[in-house]
Amino acid sequence: MFELRKNNYASFPKDFLWGGAIAASQADGAYQADGKKLNSSDIQPYLKGKSNDEIQRLEKLGMTLEEVKKNIADTEQYFPKRFGIDFYHTYETDLELLAEMGFKTFRTSIDWARVFPNGDEKEPNEAALAHYGKMIDKMKSLGIEPIITMLHYETPIHITLEYGGWTNKAVIDMFERYGKVLLDHFGDRVKYWIVINQVNMVQIEPFLSLGVCSDQYERKEEAEYQGVYNQLVASAKIRKYAKTLPYNLQIGTMVADCTVYPYSCKPDDIILAMEHNRMQYFFTDVQFRGSIPVYAESYFAENDIHLDITDEERALLKENTMDYLGISYYFSQMVDAEKNVNKADSITPNPHLDANPWGWNVDPQGLYNSLSQYWDRYEKPIVIAENGFGMYDELVDGKVHDDYRIAYLGDHIEQVGRAIQNGADVIGYCAWGPIDIVSCSSQQMSKRYGFIYVDLDDKGNGTGKRIKKDSFDWYKQVIATNGAEI
Repeated sequence: MFELRKNNYASFPKDFLWGGAIAASQADGAYQADGKKLNSSDIQPYLKGKSNDEIQRLEKLGMTLEEVKKNIADTEQYFPKRFGIDFYHTYETDLELLAEMGFKTFRTSIDWARVFPNGDEKEPNEAALAHYGKMIDKMKSLGIEPIITMLHYETPIHITLEYGGWTNKAVIDMFERYGKVLLDHFGDRVKYWIVINQVNMVQIEPFLSLGVCSDQYERKEEAEYQGVYNQLVASAKIRKYAKTLPYNLQIGTMVADCTVYPYSCKPDDIILAMEHNRMQYFFTDVQFRGSIPVYAESYFAENDIHLDITDEERALLKENTMDYLGISYYFSQMVDAEKNVNKADSITPNPHLDANPWGWNVDPQGLYNSLSQYWDRYEKPIVIAENGFGMYDELVDGKVHDDYRIAYLGDHIEQVGRAIQNGADVIGYCAWGPIDIVSCSSQQMSKRYGFIYVDLDDKGNGTGKRIKKDSFDWYKQVIATNGAEI
């Protein structure tokens, strides 16, 4: 059983938003309900027998158009994200469990392929809007502040097949239409919006991020940057529209922390880390400073990357910067100039850190470093949109003793307090997957993050029963003490 300890950096403001985060693509299920059609996550099969390293390599490769079409028609393989944990039908009781822990906020996404099943329709699916309205109302009735993500790996698969995904500028207008519908319907109840989840993950999760197949373009890196540039333009359009509405809407961007440490104090390591980090700040530099930085223009020229950028779009980006920053943080990374190059996925394991079974280095101080760097660079409010510890939990006699999760989260929450004490305006903390959901990267149910165990296995077998882990009561006390005890 856990024992709370004093937080050495208990500097959280009284109105701090304690809570958690999930994604519709990993939790909702109900993939045929209320007119929904398949999205980019729905066609990822469970990769039985594959090692964690193999799964990650496949993720970086993306899918071919043939593989996408095959998976759409496949009736033999199991596609876990089509079923999730059935949150679409269980959200009321699940939210009540989160409220029992004292949640002040809850981040989830709305499935684009449910609201606009093909993505290119002119009118939205009213059944989907009615459902999400009820879900949001339930949160508000429980005193939970919604943080809603418009796109969390849910690009309608029709957009992949007919338009080639986000590399096609026509998708900008489709997404803008979708975003306007969400703001019109829910802006009176939802203050905090994240437009696109982890907008910088295009080089790690190209298919999920952009809905683009690996053989739908000739020049991979150019296509990835064009796709994400189109997402930045779409985000600015939605920010522009939000300013016309009579609500105090906060429109945010979100990145996964992919900044790195240098392997040593050798100048080559220092410079490589600096150049790597600048290209990670590219996404937020555009969205907070309002223009493509010179270092990025130089990188594009050096790598023969040519983007379709108009003067009108440059003005749009300059005039519609984001209100706040969401960060997902799980682990830190490192580069060695003798082994790595200036690419997002070119990293080296850190010998000074332990890792979980998926190779994620546990580094609480890395969160303090990340929060401090982003705050110093932009001085914009920050929400920790995701932070969590995936592990193979063991259910014994109806209980899960997850002291390893308590230790991980407690150490990271302490570093959040440290960042706040040193001036960072961190306004909320969302533990990732407060209720077990399907893993984004590996499609596993057994890679668990939650305070609440869901009785389902990797093939979807089980009762679906919700069971409180030891960490449930621990996080309840963390929230009750406003982070003074962890």
